[in-house]
Amino acid sequence: MENFKDRFSESFLQHFVDRIESHSAAFDADVFFKQIYDDRWQELAFKQRLRHIAQAITIALPLPYEQAIDILIQVAPSCRGVEYLFFPDYVELNGLEYLDISIRALEVFTIYSSAEFAVRPFIIRYPEQMLAQMDRWIISDDEHLRRLASEGFRPRLPWATQLPLFIQDPSPTLERLTQLKTDPSLYVRKSVANHLNDIAKDHPERIANLAKEWYGHDTHTDWIVRHGCRTLLKRDHPAILQLFGYVASEDVHIANFHIQPTTVIMGDYVEFSFLLMNESSNEQLLRIDYEIHHMKANGKNVPKRFKWTAKSFTPGSHFLTKKHLFKEITTRKYYAGIHYVSIYINGVEQDKASFQLQL
Repeated sequence: MENFKDRFSESFLQHFVDRIESHSAAFDADVFFKQIYDDRWQELAFKQRLRHIAQAITIALPLPYEQAIDILIQVAPSCRGVEYLFFPDYVELNGLEYLDISIRALEVFTIYSSAEFAVRPFIIRYPEQMLAQMDRWIISDDEHLRRLASEGFRPRLPWATQLPLFIQDPSPTLERLTQLKTDPSLYVRKSVANHLNDIAKDHPERIANLAKEWYGHDTHTDWIVRHGCRTLLKRDHPAILQLFGYVASEDVHIANFHIQPTTVIMGDYVEFSFLLMNESSNEQLLRIDYEIHHMKANGKNVPKRFKWTAKSFTPGSHFLTKKHLFKEITTRKYYAGIHYVSIYINGVEQDKASFQLQL
């Protein structure tokens, strides 16, 4: 599998150098490459390499910030993709004292990569000015700027600096997101949904109430609400389950829950199956999830919810089976010992079985 940081190859960096040299004689390529290939380069992860490149540009382009930014703005259209996130990172690194110039640059750079990370220090330093900027981006004809109005202000954007002001009170951004709830761009709608999901982690009732207000009037808005409420669904929020038609029924249960093998070696699958019994005379809309209860260092099990399926089931029995792979990932540390699998249907736990994990 490709390591994202390896996209910063010598040919990639040379392409950037060729572009910037065509716009400025002040750029020193020798200094740039000397700064890039220092003792740390091989060990740096993707986001660290972005900052490293931005720092190298700062040294190799020894001009006042305003002049350097104009050069990078000219270069940006020939440098598209997430690999070029070092353009907005240069702004974050050097431009915090130059609000107007930096915002103008980020508006350009977000079109070719994304300014969702770089804009956040400006939001923290200049909250009122940046909320006013959010108002302008929201009504832009450019989908990249409308997305930035949402993505840049997400309170818990992954891999980014959090925004404590909006974690505590999301009202200022939530009121503005209303203007994007029927946006024609899927690129924008995905961001709005993720923004709502961020808020739901700290203010579940706020998002539950908003979902009830928004849902059922527009297909674009319905899509946002469904994706924006995924954390609430995982938490079995009763109002959200009911809103989407996932109603618990005594006529639905499972039988013959089976798990194999009972001892799983790291790198292998655990497989579980059951008979889903719909004993009513009607189709039932069911959301089926499962939880893996992972062993932790303190000897306790902590559940992690996974979505399985969500669809209608006809009356009768249905055989369902699922495999779950145990593999090393950077975001979770595994511990040997007893683990559990739980099955949930429309928010109600149906059954639970155990297995041993060996590392």
